[in-house]
Amino acid sequence: MLQVEKIKAISLDLDDTLWPIWPTIERAELALHSWLSRHAAATAAMFSSSAALRALRLDMERARPDLLHDMSALRRESIRLALTRAGDAPHLAEPAFEVFFTARQDVELYEDVLPALQQLARRYPLVAVSNGNADVQRVGLGGYFKAALSAHSLGVAKPDPRIFEAAADAVGVQAHEVLHVGDDAALDVLGALDAGMQTVWVSRAPDAAWAHGQQPHLRVANLAELCAALRSPR
Repeated sequence: MLQVEKIKAISLDLDDTLWPIWPTIERAELALHSWLSRHAAATAAMFSSSAALRALRLDMERARPDLLHDMSALRRESIRLALTRAGDAPHLAEPAFEVFFTARQDVELYEDVLPALQQLARRYPLVAVSNGNADVQRVGLGGYFKAALSAHSLGVAKPDPRIFEAAADAVGVQAHEVLHVGDDAALDVLGALDAGMQTVWVSRAPDAAWAHGQQPHLRVANLAELCAALRSPR
């Protein structure tokens, strides 16, 4: 059960919590392929499918585990590897990545998100905490957040407790005074529990099963349910 009276700040995951990530990535990969078709035709032909690009990215993850906390660098170097394998100029990785990155910020929010952020931001300082490379300013949500932390900026990724502790520090509270909200059972819920936070599991799939011993303090299907649970007097 949530202890609402102890909550002084809320941290939120981004991808698959505020918007679905795979439609976003698919659109960004289409934009990337369109750009490659005009500027690096051999690469566009060799990696003509999203599956081929993602297989390449898995190769890069295995080759560069030091980049696993930095989704932008991982994507950029994957593009560079694709260009190199196809015989195109590897320096095109920089502008190609910018095309992908710009499209990656074009997200479609779940319908409950904006009303919930408006309500939550009136009551609590909000902190974005993400392993990905979404930019809350570029997606148009920056006004709701007091801070935004990423695995890239900190050098550690969820579920490392240090990223959650940094979220608490960013708004001047203790970790146990933060409620963390996210969709990933291991990265968000278990990670935040290990950092001493209260947690909310956002499970938009109604039949999803919880498969861990530790439990979230609350399970919700959307952020409207979270807002309703927080309406008790503080």
